[in-house]
Amino acid sequence: MNRVIRLAEVAGDAALTSEAREEHLSPVSALNPEHLRMLEAILFAASEPLAEKALATSLPQGAEVSALLGELQHIYEQRGVNLVHVAEKWQFRTAPDLAFLLRKEQPEQKRLSRAAIETLAIIAYHQPVTRAEIEDIRGVAVSKGTVDALMEVGWVKIRGRKRTPGRPVTYGTTESFLVQFGLENVSHLPGTDELKAAGFLDALPPQGFDVPSPSDQLTADEDPYEGGDETLATGSEDPMA
Repeated sequence: MNRVIRLAEVAGDAALTSEAREEHLSPVSALNPEHLRMLEAILFAASEPLAEKALATSLPQGAEVSALLGELQHIYEQRGVNLVHVAEKWQFRTAPDLAFLLRKEQPEQKRLSRAAIETLAIIAYHQPVTRAEIEDIRGVAVSKGTVDALMEVGWVKIRGRKRTPGRPVTYGTTESFLVQFGLENVSHLPGTDELKAAGFLDALPPQGFDVPSPSDQLTADEDPYEGGDETLATGSEDPMA
């Protein structure tokens, strides 16, 4: 009789353990594991970041893409490669702390000039911005070659035309810019605190100073760019010097 009672107790404990295990299962248990494997394969094979909508078209109908991405990102959080969200798209990248393993010696490429770097920063933080506005902020004339160099690198583009006399074109950053600097969108550019920590701003900036809030959407006084006579031209000044 005692053995029967003991067996019943063991069976009861096993049932409770099973229920407790089910309550603490990872969220992935609610997802289709085959969908997760398919998503992982697609992202590994991709040569460039993929948008959630594009991923959805490659997965079976009904796949919970957002939840699958979140689970996959969690799985790879502590691994040698991480699933990151850049430019509103998804991509596997080497974990930042292991980047040194992939470095290799190679001839140093010609760098952007100081003028080009300053111009890029102004366009990034003040977009949409016209050439005249860039010159007003920098306090000096901007060589056409400087803007051309940034466009050739693929970090700057003509994004629209301002509804002002002369209809000047407006400049903004590209998706390649976001991917290069690991940003989800332009609103994720470093803010005041980050710029202070990096030494780009004084601990006590001038009174009234504030970091601009750029936008990659057309503004109320801006029309979409439809092409025209605004083409790349090489200025007399070497923008990479």
